[in-house]
Amino acid sequence: MIRSVHRRLAAGTAIAIAGLLAAAVPTAAATSSTTTSSSSSGSAAPARSLAALAAPDIPVANVKAHLNDLQSIATANGGNRAHGRTGYKASIDFVKAKLDAAGFTTTLQQFTSSGSTGYNLIADWPGGDANKVLMAGSHLDSVSSGPGINDNGSGSAAILETALAVSRAQFSPDKHLRFAWWGAEELGLVGSRYYVNSLSATDRSKISGYLNFDMIGSPNPGYFVYDDDPTIEQTFKTYFTGIGVPTEIETEGDGRSDHASFKNVGIPVGGLFTGASRTKSSAQATKWGGTSGQAFDRCYHSSCDTTSNISETALDRNSDAIAYAIWTLSAGTTVPPTGDVYENTTDVTIPDYGTAVTSSVAVSGRTGNAPAALQVGVDIKHTWRGDLVIDLVAPDGTAYRLKNSSGSDSADDVVATYTVNASSETANGTWQLKVQDVARYDTGYINSWKLTF
Repeated sequence: MIRSVHRRLAAGTAIAIAGLLAAAVPTAAATSSTTTSSSSSGSAAPARSLAALAAPDIPVANVKAHLNDLQSIATANGGNRAHGRTGYKASIDFVKAKLDAAGFTTTLQQFTSSGSTGYNLIADWPGGDANKVLMAGSHLDSVSSGPGINDNGSGSAAILETALAVSRAQFSPDKHLRFAWWGAEELGLVGSRYYVNSLSATDRSKISGYLNFDMIGSPNPGYFVYDDDPTIEQTFKTYFTGIGVPTEIETEGDGRSDHASFKNVGIPVGGLFTGASRTKSSAQATKWGGTSGQAFDRCYHSSCDTTSNISETALDRNSDAIAYAIWTLSAGTTVPPTGDVYENTTDVTIPDYGTAVTSSVAVSGRTGNAPAALQVGVDIKHTWRGDLVIDLVAPDGTAYRLKNSSGSDSADDVVATYTVNASSETANGTWQLKVQDVARYDTGYINSWKLTF
């Protein structure tokens, strides 16, 4: 985050999203080992938004692994990852390689600042409405005085892992998803301004929202939400309300990070922040924990901004909030499901290169057949998802293939929602998720799965 303070900019235009934003809570780790169902009729738990049901938990260990890699890059390149230095180019190459392997279309955009070549990295996920683009971005450069692990390795690593989660889930949102890593932010938002200025008026109008993440792992953290576009702001507030964490409006860094480049041209913006050099008050320490009278980040723009300068709790919460927002805001609507949800949260071990295993849900009390767009939500933890063949088995034994095995599908886990035309099947009865590992050396388990009628 750059040092200079800018006046507050005019509020951006609101994103037009069909329907009211659901009072949704993020998907939590299941604690019950029984099959459950919920109904929108009011007799069971309130329905959550479709996007919230699908949003994955972002593994904080993966985000920290990216931070360790950025630290190693800085250490090997003079202690920083600043614009024009070898550490920055190595950082952008590191992120690009991850995204290329995950199936993104990446573009390396060059610009010149202070006599040196700078780079922006743009990563597009295939599919979605090209006239409605949801962007998420973070600056990847550090100041020259340190490795910049909180500022802003934290935001960069979190959106990298969120992008990889999009790939693992083979997410197919209504909107087109675009992720960006900006160069030379510390010199005055140079990279993001260059990108926005390079867009035609038509291309700018296609960006329905830009989400910015700059410093989301401060060691004495606060939980701040940008006070800009009301829909984006409320989406983040809804997430944090769902996990019982109060938020405040972000004021310390307003206009000092890359969202300003988008906001200046009328693109709706929002984002998260955990604080920089400003001091945490006693009221904030009571609300969030931590130490009052100390800066949110005592190593801001200093050599001590290393991997030791990160709150894992803040990093974890904000990474999950990013995924929640991406899944929610990229949907064409946030109207909650109108049917019932039947879920099994009992873990089932998948043997390595072994026989198929099943997990069951019992559906009862329904009339007629299953819907033509039966939603099958799958959460499988596995060290090589390409080994897995997944089927939905109807009560009469008919199998519907959800996923084939593939040697090129090298990511971890399967977190996805599949749509099955089950209109020829009687709704009532025992439905099964059938999973088989058809290759050697990798293991995993069915974490949970659900049917939405």
